[in-house]
Amino acid sequence: MFTPVHTSLGALLLFQSSSGLLLHNGAVFGISSLLSGCVFNPSCDNVPIIAGLVSSVAPIYLFAPSLIPTYPPAPNSWASVASTFGIGLLLGWGTKNGRGCTSGHMLCGLSRLSPRSLIATAIFFTTALLTANFVNGGQNIPPCPSGVPCYTPVCPSIEELAFMVTATALTLVTNFVVVPRVLDRSKKSRTIFSYLAGLQFGLGLFISGMADPAKVLRFFAVLTDPSRWDPSLALIILFGIGPSLATYLSVKPGLKKGEEQEGEESAKPTLADNWRLPTLTVADIDWRFVTGAAAFGLAWGLRGASCEID
Repeated sequence: MFTPVHTSLGALLLFQSSSGLLLHNGAVFGISSLLSGCVFNPSCDNVPIIAGLVSSVAPIYLFAPSLIPTYPPAPNSWASVASTFGIGLLLGWGTKNGRGCTSGHMLCGLSRLSPRSLIATAIFFTTALLTANFVNGGQNIPPCPSGVPCYTPVCPSIEELAFMVTATALTLVTNFVVVPRVLDRSKKSRTIFSYLAGLQFGLGLFISGMADPAKVLRFFAVLTDPSRWDPSLALIILFGIGPSLATYLSVKPGLKKGEEQEGEESAKPTLADNWRLPTLTVADIDWRFVTGAAAFGLAWGLRGASCEID
């Protein structure tokens, strides 16, 4: 179902966590690289973020359990196991070779006006849209319960609204008031905020509904079955990418000494000595990048699985 309040508040949390990690730690919130880093090169730059993501289910479970999606049962046949395993491999291969997914390219990359991220997003989004609608006759897109059109808006309960507003407000105060005043420029401070950013991002996924693959898939239904179309994902663009873009244009992260205008100080992260931003350009795009983005889009369109939720 269309959840304008849930998804708007969740998108604001996604914005605050990703922009906070950029402004305070000087890093981009790319979940695929963070996960691979935890496995092959664990450090205080990636482990705390993943720990925060994982632990975000605790406050949801305690205060707003209705926000936890109902996931399909585990595969009960060898065919289902093989299918799930294959899509997992496709997802992993795609994010590795495409150098990112919906978090790094779409949420963070588009807001940084990255041409590479724009190209990657165009490839995997188009691939996912076509896959969801035309592979298996669009049967991968589940209908909403009780036969109600999925574009029908639903409002949060009082308990859900109280939790979501509180979480969003606390995150806003923490990131833009407490952190700049309390934490100093040190490794310990960056570790603390890395955990907070992961926690905030995880809450944003649950609250927005983007932790539910079925909800994500329904956004693609607009081509073949409008009754299954859930426009919620569009609010991620409006309230997630939009504010991130405004922040990027205002702060200009990554500005090097000598590039600032006269009378303007060189920008610097709040808790770090330098920026750690992607340096690859359009000139570095190769066949692996293109096929990787397409493979990720294929996995996304088949199961609604992105590197943020699967």
